Amino acid sequence: MATKRALVLGGTGMLAGCTAALVADGWHVVLPSRRYEPLTTDLPADDDIGRARWVEADWSRPDDLARRAARALGGPADLLVAWMHGPCRVPMLRAVEPLLRPDAPVIEVHGIGDQRGAPDTVLANHPTQHVVLGVRRYAGRTRWLTADEITDGVLAGLRRALAGRAPAIQHVGEARAHAS
Repeated sequence: MATKRALVLGGTGMLAGCTAALVADGWHVVLPSRRYEPLTTDLPADDDIGRARWVEADWSRPDDLARRAARALGGPADLLVAWMHGPCRVPMLRAVEPLLRPDAPVIEVHGIGDQRGAPDTVLANHPTQHVVLGVRRYAGRTRWLTADEITDGVLAGLRRALAGRAPAIQHVGEARAHAS
């Protein structure tokens, strides 16, 4: 069986559930992050379970991060999942694009304040699923999404991408400027 390789930018924080699901499905996952965060899973050691490899990241140095990630991947990535925002998003996505297989899907996660209107697709040569996170309303109030709700939303985008579905924008929760 060929190794499935995934690059997950932001994968040790709110994308940890997505990362754990990829590892459980046998993916070799490379996780550039500022701080090392071990993944916690209840999975037994098994050859069918993938591996996660942390790579030290400095978001202000995208080319350096891409070199480190390339070494850790050990070959072209079959998938990119990224939760990048602010001024580092575009340079980082462009820096890691050469690490991807030509047909590799991209899942971009956007926080509630990251975008105005529809998200733009930075890596136009890759089919991109956008997951836009919002808030939930309950009893006349709003609240931020839980880690499980974020994971479920990102995994839905991931399944769309791996099934070869057309690029789309998926909203999780409702858009709102502030949660109470």
